[in-house]
Amino acid sequence: MKTLEKQVYEVVRAIPRGKVRSYKEIGQILGTKAWRRIGSILKKNYDPNIPCHRVIHSDGRVGKYNRGEEEKIRKLREEGIIIENKKIKEKK
Repeated sequence: MKTLEKQVYEVVRAIPRGKVRSYKEIGQILGTKAWRRIGSILKKNYDPNIPCHRVIHSDGRVGKYNRGEEEKIRKLREEGIIIENKKIKEKK
């Protein structure tokens, strides 16, 4: 059986460029309510093939990023995500 960490990375790796998913959505896909644990797992990720910058809060807030919140916002905007006041304004 795969660890939660590996499962989270697989789900996040599958988020397409220009799209975002919430920690809660990832949890629902994996059948868990361990949303904070998902955040903790992603906080430790430095693999560029796992686009953890595409994971946001359920209320649309961009949230933290291990390379800095401004870098997360820059990457999301580069992918066409509209952000106002550190919140996703429009999901593609």
